[in-house]
Amino acid sequence: MIALQPTRIDLTLLRTTIAARLAELGQLECNAFPMTERVVVKKGEACGVYFCLHGPRNVKITAICDLTKRTVIYYGSDGVRAQQTTIPVQRAA
Repeated sequence: MIALQPTRIDLTLLRTTIAARLAELGQLECNAFPMTERVVVKKGEACGVYFCLHGPRNVKITAICDLTKRTVIYYGSDGVRAQQTTIPVQRAA
């Protein structure tokens, strides 16, 4: 019998993973620059989170976390899609 196990998103792990990947994409030192985040709302419901790493000289490297598809899409400083990964989740106890 196959049983579905509920999962939940670890926001701390998600933030650190995204911050590290954005710094790597921009060839920046990890945790040296601030990162902001905003909730993405569609039809009144939260459906994702927008992350932006603010680098030197007004460089911005972004990521969109799609909570419905459980994916993270990374964009370089030029706005071109660089990578897509799945959201790290942890099993609910």
